[in-house]
Amino acid sequence: MSIIKRATLAAAFSGLTSLLTASAHAAPTAADYGNQVADGNAMRTIVVNADTKYVNVANGETVQFDVNGQRFTWHFDTLHDATSLDLGKIAPAGVMAGQVRAYVAANPLYRG
Repeated sequence: MSIIKRATLAAAFSGLTSLLTASAHAAPTAADYGNQVADGNAMRTIVVNADTKYVNVANGETVQFDVNGQRFTWHFDTLHDATSLDLGKIAPAGVMAGQVRAYVAANPLYRG
């Protein structure tokens, strides 16, 4: 293989590796934690008020949040076994979740 072809392949590989690395380190979005679903699908309701600092949920669980009278339902589907996030990251626009942290435990159905 000629030197020019090798150099071209090396440059292409380097560029592709850089693109893949950049996308792997992208900031998490709400979709990384699951998705909003219809209110009737919740397994339970968690009431969040001014005194709430954190909530505990499980991966695979569908929870309705009542945040000062405003409700939304979220199905947790995370990529990792356990994680945490600010509730405001998944709350719909207009729902003021404050500084509440959601701790997502691993789904017990998937433990080996």
